[in-house]
Amino acid sequence: MKVHEYQAKSILAEFGVPIPRGKVASNPEEVYRVAQELGGKVIIKAQVHAGGRGKAGGIQLAATAADAEAKAGKMLGSQLRTFQTGGDSIIIRQVLVEEAVDIENELYVSAVIDRSCSRLVIMGSTEGGVEIEEVAAHSPEKIYKEWADPQIGLAAFQARRLAMKLHDDKAIYRQLAVVIRGVYAGFVARDASLVEINPLVVTRDGKVLAVDAKMNFDDSALFRQPTVSGMRDAGEEDPLEEEARAAGLSFVGLDGDIGCVVNGAGLAMATMDMVKHFGGKPANFLDIGGSSSPEKVLTAMRILLSDQKVKSVLFNIFGGITRCDDVARGMVQALAELKKKPPVVVRLTGTNEDEGKRILRDVGLEVGASMEEAVRRAVAMAAGGGR
Repeated sequence: MKVHEYQAKSILAEFGVPIPRGKVASNPEEVYRVAQELGGKVIIKAQVHAGGRGKAGGIQLAATAADAEAKAGKMLGSQLRTFQTGGDSIIIRQVLVEEAVDIENELYVSAVIDRSCSRLVIMGSTEGGVEIEEVAAHSPEKIYKEWADPQIGLAAFQARRLAMKLHDDKAIYRQLAVVIRGVYAGFVARDASLVEINPLVVTRDGKVLAVDAKMNFDDSALFRQPTVSGMRDAGEEDPLEEEARAAGLSFVGLDGDIGCVVNGAGLAMATMDMVKHFGGKPANFLDIGGSSSPEKVLTAMRILLSDQKVKSVLFNIFGGITRCDDVARGMVQALAELKKKPPVVVRLTGTNEDEGKRILRDVGLEVGASMEEAVRRAVAMAAGGGR
């Protein structure tokens, strides 16, 4: 789950990370009032779930409250297209109005799980304000890392050591160490999957401020994070993913044309790998999970077939907890109710397998003898090979 910049900053501020003064606003009049409170000269930032806002015109400097009102009037309700939206437009519904700060230099600090060693890693760089991928590609030596011990966490000396690599002024690196510790604490306490401050600035009067922040969270931990869960902005999320989540399904849209309906994340990944291996492109990751009722299968098909790119559908079901006959009944019901009926191939194995196959064959659906055979047929169907 993602949150907006102002929400990420509010969380980090709880853990001692200093942020600029500012408020979120949803209309030009609010922007004017906030700008007046902050002294007139402010930064107006579009609050959307996408990076690259500055290059797309989503971050603007205003010299006065009236200037802020005018610029916000043009920004709010407009469509923002950034390199991270894949060419799609995002409507700007709210903006963050913050005091303008006099920046001396820009730094970078983030926290993420390093899966190569199963530890949380804190990263810092003197190249703030730049995409970290660019720094990694062209100047990897400028990215410094400290790994937190799973049992004792991030030690104070580690935060100081990383801070001293980012700035050589004692007064500054002490502030940086506080920020680094706050980033670590916020990551752990709120079950984050990513914390990124870019840029983390040093002002000309010697203050350290997080002028931009990003936080992503582990969906599986939201049940114990009610405050974070309440920050979800459904309007910024893929409506299909939102519908899938409400139905208890795991769905991620991709850019291929073979719809995949699978039970279990591992089998889903293996299925997509096999689709690619045989020359196809999966249109999605869709895990219907265990104990799948016919209703869940119907919902899965409705979500999948709303994607106009889907040319064939592949069901790959391993019936453990999931009953193959339940899945089969859901498929029959879905195909009877939905208008779009692309070619479908099914691989069923496991609990009530024979009954499931009988149900499907009775309505003329193709059942693959093996996973490989089913995938090959789905790929051929998408390519125009027919049933």
